[in-house]
Amino acid sequence: MGSIMGAKKFQLLFRRAASLDVDKSDLKRLTTFLNHKLHDLITVAEAAAKENGRDIILPHDLPITQGLENSMHEFKSFEIELELSPILEQLATMEPHELECAEETNARMPYFIGGLTISLAKTFKVLDPQLKNPREEHWESVFEIFDMLL
Repeated sequence: MGSIMGAKKFQLLFRRAASLDVDKSDLKRLTTFLNHKLHDLITVAEAAAKENGRDIILPHDLPITQGLENSMHEFKSFEIELELSPILEQLATMEPHELECAEETNARMPYFIGGLTISLAKTFKVLDPQLKNPREEHWESVFEIFDMLL
């Protein structure tokens, strides 16, 4: 399983968003999380597109909450760029979906991934404001929260 973002960008995002120190071993957890949520996002977006009689997933089909939208804007303000090609490569390796994403939908994926990463980092701090370096049990708790909400 390839990584959607490099370790340095991951570390920088967690440090800027929530003053957390993460290492390369945490990158594997993040990658698993992002792959899972990306699959969920496309699954829900596909259902919305089908419901509206379309055979392609448009950006407004993506189930982006207000909180996630805010994190996406914060990610943009960090001026950290994520490459689209690793994200699209991940999408191609996932369980197949019936519908394809429109180009403009794919173009939003780096912002979704960045916003989701920022939301994830901030969730660690909500659970434990004193936390500096998340451990496995912290990751498991945060994953459980996101699975309930997103």
